[in-house]
Amino acid sequence: MKQNVELLSNKAQSRLTNKLLTLALAAFTGVTCLASVQPALAQSDDAKRFETPTVFQAAGPSAASIQSTVDQYRAALGAVNNGNNPGQTSGHREINWDGGSPTNATTSLSGTPLATFLNTRGANITTRGSGFVQAPPSGLADTFGNSSYTTIFRVFSPLRLFSPIGSNVTEVGFSVPGSNGNTPATSTGFGVVFTDVDSPDGSRLRDRTGNRHASTLIEYYGTHGDLLFTSNAPASPGDGNLSFIGVVFGDARVARVRIIAGDVAPGPNDDRKDIVMMDDFLYGEPTPY
Repeated sequence: MKQNVELLSNKAQSRLTNKLLTLALAAFTGVTCLASVQPALAQSDDAKRFETPTVFQAAGPSAASIQSTVDQYRAALGAVNNGNNPGQTSGHREINWDGGSPTNATTSLSGTPLATFLNTRGANITTRGSGFVQAPPSGLADTFGNSSYTTIFRVFSPLRLFSPIGSNVTEVGFSVPGSNGNTPATSTGFGVVFTDVDSPDGSRLRDRTGNRHASTLIEYYGTHGDLLFTSNAPASPGDGNLSFIGVVFGDARVARVRIIAGDVAPGPNDDRKDIVMMDDFLYGEPTPY
């Protein structure tokens, strides 16, 4: 009887030993598989190391108060403005909403997407609202039915400003200029001139916790929809003042930007809610990826 018990004990020990060896082998194999995957992850776009971009920002009561910062940003992107010229590999692009003339005071309405600059400058501009307006302040007042807009907004480059209609959100995706949107591209950075970003401590609106949040900002996204960086526009309290925010990365990794201009879509008075318009867009030359 004692011998049988010992044999049973030995068999149990053997089974336990084999089980432990099996578990150990499985665990070792799992680590090996994980290690074999890591090099592949390291080669993917999603695995790019996080990089804090260089941020350019300025705010003040006139175009002159932000001009030097805008010029520094142009140089950081690549000093040459490529205009509508295709086939470029350096420099930058700009959109100033003036229709090629600093005396253009017409009001232009368009739907979404706004494809005017898709082929010429590689920018596909969309909104979740009904469309866009390009107009001087008086035209904005007529478009949004608010006479105060004639005096509370100021231009950076004459004579027109830009805004979505029915939304405060604008998105810009990039493609190679000259490809009519058929060749996706990325940019090293993107900047915007805003007018009438009022609140020095963020939005006049509060969230559910009672905290203020920034009324005006740009979100930068990579090729897989990953959020790369968020940058708030500096405020300059007082009607018609101007603000500029732009960032530059060390490489072309920005595939899309999301611009939130003000607390809400234009229309209401600029008192309890911060209403913001946009002027110049500046961005690094879109390059294929």
